[in-house]
Amino acid sequence: MKEIVAVDIGGTHARFAIATVEAGRVTALGDALTLKCAEHASLQLAWEAFGRQIGRALPRAAGIAVACPVQGDILKLTNNPWVIRPAQLGAQLGVDEHVLVNDFGAIGYAVAQVDASHLRHLCGPDRDLPTNGVTTIVGPGTGLGSAYVVRRDGRCLVCETEGGHVDFAPLDSVDDRILQRLRQRYRRVSAERIVSGPGLVNLYETIAELEGQPTRIHDDKELWTLGLERRDPMASAAVERFCLALGGVAGDLALAQGANGVVIAGGVGLRLADHLPRSGFAERFVAKGRFESMMARMPVKLITHPQPGLLGAAAAFAERFH
Repeated sequence: MKEIVAVDIGGTHARFAIATVEAGRVTALGDALTLKCAEHASLQLAWEAFGRQIGRALPRAAGIAVACPVQGDILKLTNNPWVIRPAQLGAQLGVDEHVLVNDFGAIGYAVAQVDASHLRHLCGPDRDLPTNGVTTIVGPGTGLGSAYVVRRDGRCLVCETEGGHVDFAPLDSVDDRILQRLRQRYRRVSAERIVSGPGLVNLYETIAELEGQPTRIHDDKELWTLGLERRDPMASAAVERFCLALGGVAGDLALAQGANGVVIAGGVGLRLADHLPRSGFAERFVAKGRFESMMARMPVKLITHPQPGLLGAAAAFAERFH
């Protein structure tokens, strides 16, 4: 049994927790402490602030998830002033062992280890995810994250992808209008332009154009609130269209990756927890022509763990050093 520090670094917040790992698994995850990145000049200073706030010496091992590609000698996070140099992390943080993973890769590790109680059924057969085969993970948030987990004989391999940047595939006349409108703005329209938090604005504006109505709202956060609470008809219609598009792209990625199970993650996914089962998500997920019966046999879940990034960062360490 080994104690480590789990860290999940985003654009605005950095979350820290003490975790315990053993035999390749996370056996305990302590309470999360959330720090604002803007209030600390570097990861090292935030790390030291975490140690002071919990009032103890920190373990000399860490699993760290960062919201950027983990490539090259210098990592620069979007909307975050910190610069991370992987080669110097051990000395800066005073750790002997550490693992650095992309934030959505961490979600993959979390899915591989999370208890079934943190996987809420969305559609398909109401059974646990298969213990062998591929699980596709799709996570709408600020962008559209994608990864997949390959399980085989009790072991797992997490593969990060850029699946959120596949082409948007229209399926009806409204989708055609969405694609036509966005093509005027972007040379290539990826799924992320629609299936992401900010993508709701694109849907709302297209629906307003179809209805011959003015666009009164231009902030995606306000649109999500109004749409989910059904306080604005066009915002509600945009949320419904978002659920259709999410179902379509999740099904496409599962089909492309040869999956036998799917997990929806991301901040937007969690906001839609009560809405997705009542939407057209499931219909679009299975609408794959000759493969509809195969898609209908696939369990689709929503990860509801309160700190999947921290759990995944710790799980990545456990997998690497067990």
